Amino acid sequence: MASKTIVITGGSDGVGAAAARRLAADGHHVVVVGRSREKTAAVAKDTGGEFLLADFADLNQVRNLASELLQRYPRIDVLANNAGAIFGKERQVTGDGHEMTFQVNYLAPFLLTRLLTDRLLESRGTVINTSSIANRLFARVDLDDLESEKNYNPRRAYGNSKLEQILFTEEFDRRYRSHGATSTAFHPGNVASGFSGVRGSAMHALYQTRLGKLFLTSPEKGARTLVFLAEGTPGEDYPTGKYFERCKVARPNRQARDGALALGLWNRSVAMIES
Repeated sequence: MASKTIVITGGSDGVGAAAARRLAADGHHVVVVGRSREKTAAVAKDTGGEFLLADFADLNQVRNLASELLQRYPRIDVLANNAGAIFGKERQVTGDGHEMTFQVNYLAPFLLTRLLTDRLLESRGTVINTSSIANRLFARVDLDDLESEKNYNPRRAYGNSKLEQILFTEEFDRRYRSHGATSTAFHPGNVASGFSGVRGSAMHALYQTRLGKLFLTSPEKGARTLVFLAEGTPGEDYPTGKYFERCKVARPNRQARDGALALGLWNRSVAMIES
């Protein structure tokens, strides 16, 4: 297996950290990105690779991250957009003026990918977006309310951001597959180290019980699909532009099949990051 240069955001714990360790053990050069210097450095020490810091709630930090990656790495074979979070009951707005869930989970990864697209094309690289089954359970994307200003609900905002990642995956793959760059999205499972619902909600309370924990999976198991997609050859070992669960193509939200919606989301996202 040829060694790849793999960038993993949200790599300081959970699925990202587990994937980083597995990929490094398999001989790949892994670059870990996180918010916490202490936690991200610890993972990088385990992998023998480098780490970079960025808070996706600040788009300038995302731009600086992209610049640093371009300066350091002449090729990027895999960009794993794994950073994400679910936020609380009260709607929050970032310093950039966007709803927090939308920016951290979707818009910031979109910006990072766009800034690295030329390098990914040169490397014939692939983008892997960590989505969630929440795209089927809670999501309905409205291009006129991407910021959840009308009826904010943390689960819906999270589900929408994960559906937006799938729409982004499909549109990126449509645009760039014939030029050498591809993309996929996947659901890692309900991982026992991340966020299992909003604190104080019924969902979060359930996952803290012994019964709830029966439905959780380990970060190592959750990382398997990410590792599979990162190590495989897009278009040969698996189809591109698709959504995966347990290393197999799965059916996402019905809206994910709406090409006009994917294009509309892309165009509005470009306008947001360029304004």
